[in-house]
Amino acid sequence: MTAERPIKGGDLLHLTRAASVQFVRPIVVRVIRHLADRHTYHGWTWIEGYELDARGEAVAKRELYVLREGLRWLTPGPPAPVARRPARSPRGAQEAQTAQAARRAGGAQGVGGAQGARGAQRPQGAREAARGGAREAAREGARGVRLPG
Repeated sequence: MTAERPIKGGDLLHLTRAASVQFVRPIVVRVIRHLADRHTYHGWTWIEGYELDARGEAVAKRELYVLREGLRWLTPGPPAPVARRPARSPRGAQEAQTAQAARRAGGAQGVGGAQGARGAQRPQGAREAARGGAREAAREGARGVRLPG
């Protein structure tokens, strides 16, 4: 057995003779509430709502006794469940792993690395190492001797 769609406030219903013989002229109703506390025959229910005109404006407040099978919803039902996607695409995960490996090695990243459009940036340790290398080169040039290191 399929679950019945609940009648909720705000639903727009198109009521025709399929819902009740009283609707010789079909009407559109915006539901205020479903009157579930009233005892009815099997398959029938009470709703309270506003009858709407062609422009969608309320013209009368009504309590209606309708056959559930004859109700036609004009409002969409609950959204279908959306399939979950991974947080990162396989390509993005691969770039992140490459960036992590580069950080562990202490090397500079290329333009195509995880930094992408921001350009190549060296990790903090690499900048300090580059400054230290420049100092060593200056000392080496001054003395003409390469220091062990």
